[in-house]
Amino acid sequence: MSQQPRPFAVISGAQVDRVLSGNEKRVVELVEGAYRVHGEGDTVNPPSYFLRFPDRPTSRIIALPASIGGEVRVDGLKWISSFPDNVEAGIPRASAVLVLNDHDTGYPLACLESSIISAARTAASAALAADRLTRKHGRPVRIGFVGTGLIARYIHTYLAGTGWQFDEIGVHDLSAEHADGFRGYLTGAGAAKVTVHERAEDLITSSDLIVFATVAGTPHVTETAWFDHNPLVLHVSLRDLGPEIILASTNIVDDVEHCLKANTSVHLAEQRTGGREFLHGTLYDVMRGEAPEHDGTRPLVFSPFGLGVLDLAVGKYVYDQVGSDGELLVVPDFFHELSRYGHRDSGSHSSSAR
Repeated sequence: MSQQPRPFAVISGAQVDRVLSGNEKRVVELVEGAYRVHGEGDTVNPPSYFLRFPDRPTSRIIALPASIGGEVRVDGLKWISSFPDNVEAGIPRASAVLVLNDHDTGYPLACLESSIISAARTAASAALAADRLTRKHGRPVRIGFVGTGLIARYIHTYLAGTGWQFDEIGVHDLSAEHADGFRGYLTGAGAAKVTVHERAEDLITSSDLIVFATVAGTPHVTETAWFDHNPLVLHVSLRDLGPEIILASTNIVDDVEHCLKANTSVHLAEQRTGGREFLHGTLYDVMRGEAPEHDGTRPLVFSPFGLGVLDLAVGKYVYDQVGSDGELLVVPDFFHELSRYGHRDSGSHSSSAR
């Protein structure tokens, strides 16, 4: 029996936000499920492709193709751009779309605005790691954010939405304006004590949980002594820490092969040592009890490269929810020809197949 493609839909950022906002616990569950499916080998997650521009060296567009099985069963591609100069113009640095493809026919199902999906899955991954890595020895109550953009805000939202509470919150950003804006957001979100630190050292040494969410392309934090109090570090932006700090820490990643490329901090540590012995496991290993949690005897750094399968899991959830609400915006006649021979009389053509 022939299978017809489902109608192609476009899902707006407003629709994505309606589905995900206030639903942090569910999104963390989706991300955890995707990590389990990936750890069990039921995914395809090739290396990301970086499109760079000689005339715009700070900018890039990244393609993340992926396929996930399990209960999700969808293929797709995230196409996400990072243009840091946008911030000076008053618009977000990153923009993205996510294309979902049907598991059985390969036809695209939908194009979703994906900057929200990308931020949500990144924050959910960080919140999941923070929870899993602190279950045995207790949650930190002093958190510091290095970098105060969209991702930092989402990470705070997801930590708060999954039950985290903090006695103190530190903030550091190269832009005093952005740091002050983030402090305003935190105060509005109910944070009791928020301190803006002019120096990264002061924030790091006074925080037990540190979130790096910057656009740094090369390490800018290299003093191992700043981490002598053995904090938990969510190294979301991947390139802030010098390899000497990585080598002095317990290191958990989301995927070994993905993290050890593109001159991430862990990749630089591999280049320096010629080995991977400094890696202690993946988040999936932690979930299975096969990798160390944060016990306060060493700094523990979680470095998530960001897997395309996470975007697919969250994106498919959004697609299903919008569909069940009867709000899919379908593009009529998007697929123009669904017959191999079109609408012409097949008898008038050559029998040669193509």
